[in-house]
Amino acid sequence: MTAISLHGDLWMQDAALIRDLALDMPAGRWSSLLGISGIGKSTIGRMIAGLPGPYRLDGSLTTGDGQPLAGRVAMLAQEGQNLPWASLIDNVTIGARLRGARPDRDRAREMLAQVGLAGMEDRHPPTLSGGQRQRLALARVLVEDCPIVVLDEPFSALDTMTRLEMQDLAAKLLQGRSVILITHDPLEAIRLSDHAWLLGLDGAHALDLPQGAPPRAFDTPQTLAAQAGLLARLHRAEGNRCTG
Repeated sequence: MTAISLHGDLWMQDAALIRDLALDMPAGRWSSLLGISGIGKSTIGRMIAGLPGPYRLDGSLTTGDGQPLAGRVAMLAQEGQNLPWASLIDNVTIGARLRGARPDRDRAREMLAQVGLAGMEDRHPPTLSGGQRQRLALARVLVEDCPIVVLDEPFSALDTMTRLEMQDLAAKLLQGRSVILITHDPLEAIRLSDHAWLLGLDGAHALDLPQGAPPRAFDTPQTLAAQAGLLARLHRAEGNRCTG
C-alpha cells in the first residue's frame, strides 16, 4: 500500500490552476477529488499516473515509501477507453502486450469472471451494455494488480442504478488499494471516499464525510445531508467563477 502526497502550485502551460495545493492521500484508502470543471482534477490524476501533458507542478509529488510511482499506477479513464475491435480478453490483456510481456489469459478470464463477464471472453465491446463496458474496463485495471488506481469519472456515462452497482463493485474489488477518484458527482464521492477534497484556485479543502465505512448507503439521512451540503459548495464555487 502506498500513500501519495502532492504539494505546490499546479500550472497548465502559463496559467496557474491551483495555488498552494496540499494533498496527503493515505495508503490503502479511497481519496476523492471534486471541483468545478477545469480546476485541475483530471490533471492531477494524469500526473499521478505518469501521463504526459502541458502541465507542471512547482512543488513535490512523493510517495510514503519513497519509491517512484512509475509502474505502480493503473488508470481507468472516462468511458473506459475499451478497444472496440478487440475481444474482451484481448482488451483486458492489452497492458501486457504493450509492455511486450506474455499475457496471462487465465488471470484475465478470472478477472472477467469477478466483474460478472464470465463466458463472454470472445465478444467485443460494442456488443455490451454500458454497465458491461465499465465492468470490462474495471477488469483491465484489476489484471494489472497495481497498488495505486486512478479512477477519472469512471461511471459518469452510466444510468443511476447501474452507477450505484458499479460503485459497490469497485469498492469491493479495489479494497486495500490506494484509489484516487476524480468525480463531479457529490453522491459518488460521499459513498466511496475515506477522504475527500474540494479543489479551488486557492488549494484543496478537506470535506467532512458521514461516519461509517464506504461504500455508504445512498439513502441514509447522513448521506443525503452531506450530498446537499457538497452540492451547495459546488454551486457557490461555480457561481464565483462566473462572476469573478
